[in-house]
Amino acid sequence: MSKILFVVTGAQHWTLADGSEHPTGFWAEELVAPYRAFTAAGHEVTVATPGGVVPVVDQASLAADANGGQEQADSVKAELEEIEQLRAPLDLADVDAEEYAAVFYPGGHGPMEDLATDRASAQVLTGTLASGKPLGIVCHAPAALLATEDTAGGSPFAGYRLTGFTNAEETQAGLAEKAPWLLQDRLVSLGADFREGQPWAPHIEVDRNLYTGQNPASSAPLAEEMLKAL
Repeated sequence: MSKILFVVTGAQHWTLADGSEHPTGFWAEELVAPYRAFTAAGHEVTVATPGGVVPVVDQASLAADANGGQEQADSVKAELEEIEQLRAPLDLADVDAEEYAAVFYPGGHGPMEDLATDRASAQVLTGTLASGKPLGIVCHAPAALLATEDTAGGSPFAGYRLTGFTNAEETQAGLAEKAPWLLQDRLVSLGADFREGQPWAPHIEVDRNLYTGQNPASSAPLAEEMLKAL
């Protein structure tokens, strides 16, 4: 059995271009599906957030239309309530990533608010990338990579093939025009080799030890791909 670190956003809102606050948090499926896959395979999951704050779920991710129906939505909510680690997360600043066999970042718009500028998260990301251990990041969570940019504009993730929530998906979700910046654009500016799949369809990219998924539907396939390396 290996220990896997889940780095989860602590943000409860995303500040839009006009200064208004869009309620958010982490996206339920993107945490529950990988948690289910890793623990079913016998691994132990630890949760950490910036400041050790208790993370909140984006309520939109618990809606029936986000889960293929009310029955599945109820199932995801029930699974989420059983994850005790979410009620007492570690402070990300106190985490030693070397203690874990893999690191996983669930998405939701929350990472756009806090992890995109979090220095402790940046250290976890760069350390895990350098270690060769599996590093999984899904949907909006690649926003955390922006915090790895140095004063000269360089990042260890430059040149890596990856994916994340696309401009097309943000537009279809109705938030692109309100966003202060778009994830796909910023990752391209960071120097990443961004690969785009069909909107809302499962799409993952694996480049060396970096595992990325485009959207909520990609979270389970991403975790299954990471399990092959554990």
